[in-house]
Amino acid sequence: MPDLYVSWSDYHQKIEQLAAQIYQSGWEFNQIVCLARGGLRVGDIISRIYEQPLAILATSSYSGSGKQERGNLIFSRHITMTSEKLGSRILLVDDLVDSGVTLQETIPWLKENSESSIEEIRTAVLWYKACSVIVPDYYVDYLADNPWIHQPFEHYEDMKPADLAAKVKGRDVPLERLYGN
Repeated sequence: MPDLYVSWSDYHQKIEQLAAQIYQSGWEFNQIVCLARGGLRVGDIISRIYEQPLAILATSSYSGSGKQERGNLIFSRHITMTSEKLGSRILLVDDLVDSGVTLQETIPWLKENSESSIEEIRTAVLWYKACSVIVPDYYVDYLADNPWIHQPFEHYEDMKPADLAAKVKGRDVPLERLYGN
């Protein structure tokens, strides 16, 4: 299957579909934990819609050229949040589930590293790939062919501050330097 390219419009529409799906399930949660970086935008928007507190857990497992090589999963030492403790019913949010290892390992990590008594954790993603070892509780698209997903913000990973400054000033900068291929 060819790679999947996602526009900003499609990206935001999928977040809205995910939020509606969670609402239609009738499940009530009192905390959102998003996995950074991919889950930041998803978590932020769902947090605003549901008016629930957002906590951020930074994880990393991709490196190499184009950030497409999966390595060891690394967790940040702390969860960033404005409340003293996590809620008891957590919606764990990410942009996608690829191998599924991040979601699978984050659930016990949250339970072991939280000072709260967690009653339930459910997972929500925009894209669920068939190669995943875990099935998320909520997802918008099931991708049977496991394509690489190109999200609308990826071009910033290769953008240099000088290129952006030139673009903002209206200078001619080769598009491939700003937005990749």
